[in-house]
Amino acid sequence: MINKILLLVFLVASVYNAEVQNVKVGIDEKLGATLTLNSKLVNEKGEYVAVEKLINKPTILMFVYYECPGICSPLMSEVAAKVNQIDLVPGKDYQIVCISIDHEEDYELASKKKTNYLNLIKKPFPDSAWHFLTGDSITVNKLADAAGFRFYRDGDEFVHAGTLIMVSPTGVITRYLLGTTFLPFDVKMGILEASEGKITPTVAKMLKFCFSYDREGRTYVLNITRIFGAGIILFAVVFVIIISVKSKKRKEITG
Repeated sequence: MINKILLLVFLVASVYNAEVQNVKVGIDEKLGATLTLNSKLVNEKGEYVAVEKLINKPTILMFVYYECPGICSPLMSEVAAKVNQIDLVPGKDYQIVCISIDHEEDYELASKKKTNYLNLIKKPFPDSAWHFLTGDSITVNKLADAAGFRFYRDGDEFVHAGTLIMVSPTGVITRYLLGTTFLPFDVKMGILEASEGKITPTVAKMLKFCFSYDREGRTYVLNITRIFGAGIILFAVVFVIIISVKSKKRKEITG
């Protein structure tokens, strides 16, 4: 009986793990890892910039694409709103860096988007405090992989998650803020922690596990398959333990 239950657990776990591994989009947190700094991207002025020279202060990093019809615009608008709310000095205490995951987007488009989002900021904000970058697919994919940002192309669009990645002045990933809406306190603390190189685990761990990105709704939806699979595994393990304990007690009584 116990062998059959263990076999069932193994089969369910195998299916569950295969389903998880097939997910192409999400965030693999790489806290404490260093970004690939020996890369060059193109800024909104059409100039090549070295990432190692660009990341020289606490940085809010976003992987987006500028013609995204979904979560990218709300994400960048949210960041602009938080700039207005936190009492840190942009360009001095921190900077913002957007990297387009679409290699077909160019610096002219990046420049237009930068103008749009800077117009949302109602406080003194230096032009150099928010960078809108583009680059070739190899370079961008290399950086995204180093940051644990998984995405894929689907026709003319990209399927991806929304997150802010906090990076220290030395290029070390210190924190992830998942989603597209954030508390001013969390953004400020993320910046201060990055300035100190302090690694902070993500509180909302379940977002990565229980939710998947819905292409149609451009939002996170509850992933029943994963939750159901995990529930079966947990139930089976508990059941095996109970049966084992009862079997042991029965042998002790009869012995």
